[in-house]
Amino acid sequence: MAKFTEDQPKLTLEGALQVMAGAEHRATEIGVPMNIAIVDDGGHMVAFVRMDGAKISSAEIAMVKAHSAAIRRQPTGPYTENGQMNLVVTLGLMVGSKGRQTPLRGGIPLYANGKCVGAIGVSNGTEEQDTDVALAGAAALESFES
Repeated sequence: MAKFTEDQPKLTLEGALQVMAGAEHRATEIGVPMNIAIVDDGGHMVAFVRMDGAKISSAEIAMVKAHSAAIRRQPTGPYTENGQMNLVVTLGLMVGSKGRQTPLRGGIPLYANGKCVGAIGVSNGTEEQDTDVALAGAAALESFES
């Protein structure tokens, strides 16, 4: 039986720094210093920054958000079914992954050529601010690709 592989784009340090720059720019625009983590498609750290003034306590949360978004291949947030949060599954994912998956918003997967190459996790503001900054980072990768 033949085994097949496919080409998988990889997130380079240069690409991760482009994501970081886009996220840092947006955080500065909204006036909220952030902890920003960029991971590869397996959830392993590629780049991290704690902007001046960002809470130390939010650093680990940014890392978990990035890891969670990368391994689940979807934005972080509570597990939903039919538009309703399922608390049992949400908590089960957290417990079953030993805290490596989070229901907190602010983690966004990164895509290149339609393939997940990693994720960005952002923490220190509200979940809306964290998500906004993460989306700006993801958009910077898309513009870098072009």
